[in-house]
Amino acid sequence: MTRYKPKVSIIIPFYNCRFVDRAIKSALQQTYSNCEIIVVDDGSTIHKDLINPYLDKVRYLRKVNGGTASALNAGLNNATGEYFSWLSSDDMYHPEKVEKQIDFMLKHGAVISYGNYQLMNERDHITSDPVGVNIPDKYRFIRAMRSGCIINGCTVMANIEVIKRAGLFDETLPFTHDYDLWLRLLLVHDFYYFPEPLVLYRIHGSMGSRVHKAAIALEIRKVKKRYRDQISRLVNLNSPRRHGKNFK
Repeated sequence: MTRYKPKVSIIIPFYNCRFVDRAIKSALQQTYSNCEIIVVDDGSTIHKDLINPYLDKVRYLRKVNGGTASALNAGLNNATGEYFSWLSSDDMYHPEKVEKQIDFMLKHGAVISYGNYQLMNERDHITSDPVGVNIPDKYRFIRAMRSGCIINGCTVMANIEVIKRAGLFDETLPFTHDYDLWLRLLLVHDFYYFPEPLVLYRIHGSMGSRVHKAAIALEIRKVKKRYRDQISRLVNLNSPRRHGKNFK
């Protein structure tokens, strides 16, 4: 691994999640030595006791309930690291996740990367093969992102200053704040794909993507409309025809 070890801030937004202790454990088990773990309690009313055993090992921030975007922004604004790594309170990291991904990013000169992952159930059992979406061609990647978000937020690692310059997460978007930020960053930066599946994404009955499915669909359309013209121009700029390549 590289000798240069920039600090990585793992931010765990938490709201009434019964799996939060498992997420914290997986963050504490990272092999990368220069990490800080920031748990942002977004006004939880239950399951706060699960955090208590770890209060001397993490930075704990409590705020009034404002949604995931506001919790992530609170973490980012209090982070002392150079890089941001998002861990949802119901998901888990493989112990080498941070070490391998930061090494990958430094090797490639990347300011943002996303990666592969696997699904798991409520008992932490892996239930799938790797399911991350890798589109190595920039033109097709931009087109795919114009159609919808193919990025799992908990696989993302990014330079914190780059996120701040982009304006952080939009707190008016309860569900698609991640998609919105990735599109803003996509207008300026290349996204690199990290191929190892070192994130476990939990499937369970109370997960937000199931409970709020209809509202999420409406919000996705709003975000697409917001960036439609800018992303379409970017698609045209990266078209194979524009650069004299065969179009397939």
